[in-house]
Amino acid sequence: MNKSIPEITLNDGVTLPVIGFGTYPLKGNDGVNAIQSAIDVGYRLIDSAYNYENEGTVGEAVRRSSVPRSELRITSKLPGRYQEYNKAVATIQESLYRANLDYYDLYLIHWPNPSQDKYVEAWQALIDAKKWGLIRSIGVCNFLPKHLERLEKETGVKPSINQIELHPFFNQADQRKYHEENNIATESWSPFTRGFKDLQIDTLLTIAESHNKTIPQIVLRWHYQLGAISIPKSASPVRQLENISIFDFSLDDTEMSMISKLTRLDGRIKNQDPAVYEEF
Repeated sequence: MNKSIPEITLNDGVTLPVIGFGTYPLKGNDGVNAIQSAIDVGYRLIDSAYNYENEGTVGEAVRRSSVPRSELRITSKLPGRYQEYNKAVATIQESLYRANLDYYDLYLIHWPNPSQDKYVEAWQALIDAKKWGLIRSIGVCNFLPKHLERLEKETGVKPSINQIELHPFFNQADQRKYHEENNIATESWSPFTRGFKDLQIDTLLTIAESHNKTIPQIVLRWHYQLGAISIPKSASPVRQLENISIFDFSLDDTEMSMISKLTRLDGRIKNQDPAVYEEF
């Protein structure tokens, strides 16, 4: 693994860098070039999903890269419409075929879709796919504590990671506390909320200026010090490098608190509440 980015060890022993590269909506040759650039500047965790329709793009970037496959951590996700056990197994296989990979390092259920009530059988499909060697580590996205508890109660297997919406305007303090107490890693999607322009507020500007860093660097350092894995996305090699250049400074307790206090009850980007939201 690239030692310039610290790593964490999941509850199943798999290691992941604390910063990965988000790939939505990168596609085609431009997408391959952007992902290949990210790998070249030092990213080793690459995040994708079946519903992003770019698993093939990710796989091609991996093949073009000079970095050995064993040093990369590739993620994909099961969509809501394929949570029935047999459909889930076939979809995992299809994900591998699309990317032309022998295995995924991490495979996640994208949303619980609770009204359909099929996420437990989807979880069993991931458990079996791991036994078959198709996946190294299995986890979920957007699962609430009650969903996580049910998975472990009914299958005996706890997710290694839960990827959740997490950014300064929605800091997920209670969810993160639950993860920490139950040895489940936290991964942040949309770590910058909607984008850089939404982060242009006085609190972040002041902290960034005091450290001679950019606002995105301050936000990513905040994620790191919270103990969360972040997956920023940028097609710019300059920004890609900037986003992983956050390990030469630290935020003090006051600065961390100032950022965390930006959270708000309506902070979700698209009001996607996992208790009711349904992914196709």
